[in-house]
Amino acid sequence: METNWAVEQLQTIRALMERSALYRRALAPVMLLVGGLGGVATAVGLLGHLKSDMAFLELWSATCFAALAGAFLLIRKQALGAAEPFWTPPTRRVAEAIAPPLVFGLVVTLLFLGPAGGHGAAPYLLPPIWMALYGCALHAAGFFMPRGIKWLGWLFIAAGSGILLLSFGPDFYFFGLEPEGGHIAMGATFGGLHLAYGVHLYFTEERKKAV
Repeated sequence: METNWAVEQLQTIRALMERSALYRRALAPVMLLVGGLGGVATAVGLLGHLKSDMAFLELWSATCFAALAGAFLLIRKQALGAAEPFWTPPTRRVAEAIAPPLVFGLVVTLLFLGPAGGHGAAPYLLPPIWMALYGCALHAAGFFMPRGIKWLGWLFIAAGSGILLLSFGPDFYFFGLEPEGGHIAMGATFGGLHLAYGVHLYFTEERKKAV
């Protein structure tokens, strides 16, 4: 009897420890915001005929920073609403997990924005690189999240890898994406995938709250 009680207590403690290690903020608003910004940026790029290298880079770099700022504000709002600190141990783990690929992506982007950019494939080599690095960041964060972030990460990695492979001809010369193709590719992934996952999370998170 005492053995069974001890086992149950250990299982309870383990479940509580695992729960405390997971990042449990509502992700649906963040995903919907990021997806919406991706859709708006795609519309701006296509309808505004932003075809130059610098215009493409500036548009999507600004969209990225806007998404990061918006996600930060939404998560901070959730923390304040729950009367909890923003920088919790799970938040720190997620930040540490996603930092390496995102920092590398920033470095690559700065290279294209600087004097080294504008040669050959620049900047339309960037979308598949961004997708793959972002997918790696999501997959790393998935170890500390209870939902299917890892699968979303794999979708970005697959999209980036596929576009990169299709962009090379038989002689391995890089064709690159046309300006319109670059905007569409970014809109389909950073816009469409985020929106689809955000809608999925919206209904699943609401259902869990109701239970």
